[in-house]
Amino acid sequence: MATEALEAIRSMTQLCRTMFRFNIRRQFLQRVSILRRYLRSLWKQIISCMIGKSARYRHLPCTTVSPPFPAAAESGFASRDIASPCSDHDKDPSDLVALKISVLGDCQIGKTSFLTKYTGREKEQESSEMTGLNHVDKTLCVRGARIAYNIWEVRGDESSQNNVPIACRDSVAMLFMFDLTSRCTLNSVIQWYQESRKWNQTAIPVLIGTKFDDFVQLPIDLQWTIASQARAYAKALNATLFFSSATYNINVNKIFKFITAKLFNLQWALERNLTIGEPIIDF
Repeated sequence: MATEALEAIRSMTQLCRTMFRFNIRRQFLQRVSILRRYLRSLWKQIISCMIGKSARYRHLPCTTVSPPFPAAAESGFASRDIASPCSDHDKDPSDLVALKISVLGDCQIGKTSFLTKYTGREKEQESSEMTGLNHVDKTLCVRGARIAYNIWEVRGDESSQNNVPIACRDSVAMLFMFDLTSRCTLNSVIQWYQESRKWNQTAIPVLIGTKFDDFVQLPIDLQWTIASQARAYAKALNATLFFSSATYNINVNKIFKFITAKLFNLQWALERNLTIGEPIIDF
C-alpha cells in the first residue's frame, strides 16, 4: 500500500509540474501576442504621423470635361478610348486638355525607362537633364478630345531635390516610384511624399514598383515581404499601388488610363490583383 501511495504522489507531482510549465508557456505566448499587436499598431501610427494627412483625389470641373466625354457614363471607359495616339494633322487647340503629372523617386529605379516606354521617346535634350528635371509629353485622343500629358520627372539625387516645387506645382497626379528589388528605395517614398505635399495637396497619389521582371526572380518569401510592405505604404499614402515593368510593358499604359479615369470621373473597371508572383494592383 505504501508503494502504491508513493507512486500516486509521484504521478500527481509530475502532473502538477507539467500543468505548471504549460501555464507558464501559455502566459508567455499570450504576452508575446499582445506585444506584437501593440508594436504593429505603434508602427502604423508612426507611418501615419510621418506622412501626415492624406490628400483626396482631385476631380476636374464637369464643365471642362463634359463636351469631350458626353457618353462616358453610359458606355463605360473602354481601353481603346485612351490608347489611340492623335494624328499630326489634328492641331485644333479648342479641344486640348493639358494635364501636368509629376514623377518622383530615387535614382536608378527605372523612372526614365518607364516614361520612355509610355511616350515612345527618349530623354529630352541634355541641357534639360542637367537641371535635374526630365520633361516629356504625350498627347492622346479620347472621344474626339485631345489630352496632353506634360510629365515632369525629378532625377532623384540630392542636387535635384530643389526641383520638387517646380515639378509638383499644379500637377493633377504624382507618381511615387521605387525599385521592387531595392527596399531602401521604397523607404524613401515617404520622404518624397512629404516633400511633394508641401507644394501640392490635391494631386492623385500613385505608388509604382518598377522592375517587376527582376522582382519575380527573388525568393517567394522575399517577394511576399516586399509586397506586404508596399501595400502598407500605399494604404498609408492613400495611393493606388501598381507593380510594373518597362522592359515588358507591364501596367505602364494602365497606370495612365487609371489616372485619366480618376481625373475625369470616368467609369473604368480596374481589377485588383494581390497574387504573389503576378503584377500586383491594390487600391
